[in-house]
Amino acid sequence: MMTKRIRFELWTCVLIAAWAIVFLLLIWPLSSILKASLIDNETGTFSLVHYVEIFTLKAYQRAIGNTFLAGLGGMAGALILGVTLAFITTRFRIFGRALIQTLAVVALVSPPFIGAYAWIVLFGASGVVRKALSSIGLSIPPIYGAAGVILVFSLKFFPHVFLITSGALAAINRSVEEAAESLGVPPWKRLFIVTFPLILPAISVSALLTFVLSIADFGTPRIIGRDFNVLATEAFNLFSSEVGGNPGMASALSVVLIVLSMIVVLAQRWMLRKNVYYSNLIKKPERQRVRGLKATGLHILAYTIVLLGALPALIVVLFSFRRTSGPVFQPGFSLQSYEKVISTVSDPIWNTLNFSFAAVIAIVISGTLIGYLISRRPSVATGSLDALLMIPYVVPGIVMGIAFITRFNDPPLAFTGTGFIIILAVYIRRLPYSARSVAAALKQVGPSLEDAAVSLGYSPGKAFLKVTVPLIAPGILAGALMSFVTAMNELSSSLVLYVGRTITMPVRIYLSVMDGEYGTASALSTILLTMTVIAVYGAFHLSGRKESALL
Repeated sequence: MMTKRIRFELWTCVLIAAWAIVFLLLIWPLSSILKASLIDNETGTFSLVHYVEIFTLKAYQRAIGNTFLAGLGGMAGALILGVTLAFITTRFRIFGRALIQTLAVVALVSPPFIGAYAWIVLFGASGVVRKALSSIGLSIPPIYGAAGVILVFSLKFFPHVFLITSGALAAINRSVEEAAESLGVPPWKRLFIVTFPLILPAISVSALLTFVLSIADFGTPRIIGRDFNVLATEAFNLFSSEVGGNPGMASALSVVLIVLSMIVVLAQRWMLRKNVYYSNLIKKPERQRVRGLKATGLHILAYTIVLLGALPALIVVLFSFRRTSGPVFQPGFSLQSYEKVISTVSDPIWNTLNFSFAAVIAIVISGTLIGYLISRRPSVATGSLDALLMIPYVVPGIVMGIAFITRFNDPPLAFTGTGFIIILAVYIRRLPYSARSVAAALKQVGPSLEDAAVSLGYSPGKAFLKVTVPLIAPGILAGALMSFVTAMNELSSSLVLYVGRTITMPVRIYLSVMDGEYGTASALSTILLTMTVIAVYGAFHLSGRKESALL
């Protein structure tokens, strides 16, 4: 009887603490955005004037249209590339399949703004490729604008689609496709009326993910979009011009961005409820062996997709060793960009590591406990908590940064201008990674061993630490490493929250690109990519599966 009472008190305290964290760092800051959007800056009274302006002024209407264009364009491009690559690698024997997956991961882990910068180096106004083509009489327009943004999004986010749909394609019952084939259904028609409906959940999830990531991205439209303003860049511009006052219009744009993301999430769930097809995995699909021109074409297509995705990262590494003269690259190779980074801009490296480590330690502890609650203590309270943890996935970083500034700018919680506020923002944005990873790991571990330990006299806390935690340690560490990866690459919220002494590597890279310091940007980007790849490799090694480590 005493054991049950202690057990109840232990996990009740954890649940209360989890709700307190979500309220303090998620609900409360975001409520400040909603409140600020409903206050007239001039009169200080309740008003819908900001929303009226958003939907009547052409500049904001254009930003909303551009946001849809970027989101839908990035989603469509990522779906075409990702589903095509997944189908090729799961249905045909492709040489170097592990290399294809590795190159896809390289494209996945590199920050979007680094990709934007790399494409500028290649196809910008003074891009290497444009200059080479110009020397032989060929002229192509620079990459700036909507087309460039959609291209970067497509090549950046297609690995999400590839990894998700690969797993779904590998789980289709081959007998269903064989039945359609025996009825005389041609291959391409069979693909659209049999195969794709069976993997619709995976396609819709990856489409949702790429759309939300595209409309939430700030760095790419800012660097490569030029006059192509989206809601995220407009919100940042408005907030920057309203520092010290009430950022009402920036908050209203942020609310519109959140609502847009939530509408897409709800639409995806509704579509799944209306169109779901089931298949029992009786006969696992086999990869066909192809020869001749068909084999050559499939290999060229697969490697072209992944090489284009990984090209920005490879270009950044190459140019980090180029000789520079001020902002201009010179012939030959040198370590002078790294020498400059070490001697003059090393603070962002240490800030990034320190902030990321601090956030991840907190993420691992609380994420493990919350993941346990979600998996082992199902209730209305834990179910609601699980649903709220979806919010950081759909709230853009720029919005979260503005929310933290407006809420934590006054005593007793005056954290603005400190490294602590960046740690808090990274913590709440990446907490779902750990919680989801632990919850998934617990699904593979039955509660019987833990119950047996309690029945033998262990306290619930001791049973959890001594029995359950060691069993799910790979899931905990994989979630921690992926949280660390995304924390190191966080730009949007950090760009709003940083001051001179708290600048991070992504912010410094962004500022270097905007200032034309491409050598410094390349060296810092290479260091950031190296740390990211090491962490991702660790996640792969600990999880045992690439998909589980990444997703």
